[in-house]
Amino acid sequence: MQITEHIHALKIPFLIPVGQGKHFQRFVYFYFLLGPEICLIDSGVKSADALIFDYLKNLGRKPREILLLLLTHAHPDHIGSARAIKEATGCSVAAHPDARAWIEDVEQQFKERPVPGFHDLVGGSTTLDRDLRDGAVIDLGPVTLEVVHTPGHARGSIAFYCKEEGVLFSGDAIPQAKGLPIYEDAAATAVSIKKLKAINSIKHLLSSWSDPVEGNSAYSMMDDGLQYLQHIHGSIRDMAAKTGADDPMELCARMVKVLGLPEVAVNPLIARSFISHLRVIGREKLL
Repeated sequence: MQITEHIHALKIPFLIPVGQGKHFQRFVYFYFLLGPEICLIDSGVKSADALIFDYLKNLGRKPREILLLLLTHAHPDHIGSARAIKEATGCSVAAHPDARAWIEDVEQQFKERPVPGFHDLVGGSTTLDRDLRDGAVIDLGPVTLEVVHTPGHARGSIAFYCKEEGVLFSGDAIPQAKGLPIYEDAAATAVSIKKLKAINSIKHLLSSWSDPVEGNSAYSMMDDGLQYLQHIHGSIRDMAAKTGADDPMELCARMVKVLGLPEVAVNPLIARSFISHLRVIGREKLL
């Protein structure tokens, strides 16, 4: 899918096991920036490299033209094919320094965040060649990317803003209203969304876990994400005040019902998101 003159998107489906013979369907968006050389934003899940290379070949480009792979964060659906892409192309890999440990040692990540089906999603550890910090500018020839640090969803989470084409690559920084709440720090997530909202003249918002949106819909999507966070926070605050919230999985089960989420959302990964709200319950508001 072509977004602008230089930017293309590819939607990659994948499955997460949630029980005996049962899987939860997910997808992740992957982005190409095409110039004299090629820059990739995220790598998708394990084996997505074949889809990526086929897409480029259909455009008349070669995988060896890939010069740079940028990782928005270290979660499996973003780094899964990084190792294979680097080995096949010799490209440089760059991410925020806070994401380095989980990218360079995926077993450490699995130990600290045991996502179901982790090893089916991740093709191995990958060394980083470059650290990307807030405000850094990446010159890609026809366009540039500014790095925006967006902690909250994940350790070392970053977004990229392409001013020349008005494109914001937000990674997973913006929670999807009515979707699965996946973040490590609710308060930091809210701050990061407001930081992205402050960017003027966004024409295209390219998230990793939702379809591309244009124009004012970009800012509406960020508002919806903030409102969803506030709704979750208010519900957890009320629960904590009335009946307590000491058991993480019990809290998760109750919140899944409140939000109308599927039963598979009652799991430790989602529970971590809800627990993060408890750290700021003493404040009057999250936002």
